[in-house]
Amino acid sequence: MISNANSAKHKPAMPDWYASTAVYLQPDLRKAVWQCINTFVPYLALWLVMLYAIQQGYPYWTILALAVGAAALLVRIFIFFHDCCHNSFFASHRANTVLGYIAGILTFTPFDDWRRTHGVHHASAGDLDRRGVGDVWTLTVNEYRQASGWKRLAYRFFRNPLFMLGPVSVVLVLVVQRFPSKGAKKKQIYSVLLTNVAILAILGLAGATIGLPAYVMIQLPILLIAWAAGMWLFYIQHQFEGVYWARHEKVDTLLVALNGSSYYRLPPLLQWFTGNIGLHHIHHLRPRIPNYNLQQCYDETPSLQAVTPLSIRRSLKSLWMNLWDEEQQKLVSFRSVA
Repeated sequence: MISNANSAKHKPAMPDWYASTAVYLQPDLRKAVWQCINTFVPYLALWLVMLYAIQQGYPYWTILALAVGAAALLVRIFIFFHDCCHNSFFASHRANTVLGYIAGILTFTPFDDWRRTHGVHHASAGDLDRRGVGDVWTLTVNEYRQASGWKRLAYRFFRNPLFMLGPVSVVLVLVVQRFPSKGAKKKQIYSVLLTNVAILAILGLAGATIGLPAYVMIQLPILLIAWAAGMWLFYIQHQFEGVYWARHEKVDTLLVALNGSSYYRLPPLLQWFTGNIGLHHIHHLRPRIPNYNLQQCYDETPSLQAVTPLSIRRSLKSLWMNLWDEEQQKLVSFRSVA
């Protein structure tokens, strides 16, 4: 982990090496277009293969098996959407907006509304006094002890892995994102309405062509698998052993990025499907670096390599880290405070 020496400073001066990472901010049209080709084309192809399998009467487990691959590609599409929200995928603001809306419709996520809440997340990450927007519900030990019985029960359900990666992700993608977020302005509200209208139009077109049951049998498992995976990725980015949190007056923005965001080291294939988002410490340090430049930034910046990587095996421990203990400055389990 990076030294905690500057934790008392709210906005510390960035180290000398920080300026050298600016070179990776530049979008690359060739890389961006190639990512679109190598992701959207196989996604569409898999979708059509699944449709053919349904029309030919193949067993439904065949469709579900194919849905896993399609869901992995949809996760990658969401990473493009995420880059567009940061206006980093393309150099053109308009191109980012257009692709963002297309990817948002495919992932059932309103572009401008999600971009606003995600911006709040970046501004408030690691800040115990600014929780609640674009993050994972997290209580401190004292807050949990003082909470009502119903609130404790709801929190325990939410933090249960099966519930969080199952019902929570389902409700989030199918219900919550059909409505504007709290504090949304006109632009964000319009993005929600436009996304909903587009989804309804797709449903209508499907009903008039391939049949609504066939569409649901294909799209629903893709969405649910992709969102369960996405929920896990978002969770593990800021909920892990050794994570940094602080009260507002003591938040260190450098530590929020390097210690408060994980470097989730994944096998090459999974890193490809997740669009390098495992290099999350770099993303929070430089949100405008497009996903296709993150690995190069890591490889060429020794100071970023000092962050302890989080392996898949070690990340599973995070499922039992449920509360932030301000005295010990670490996440702890429910059992430890029972």
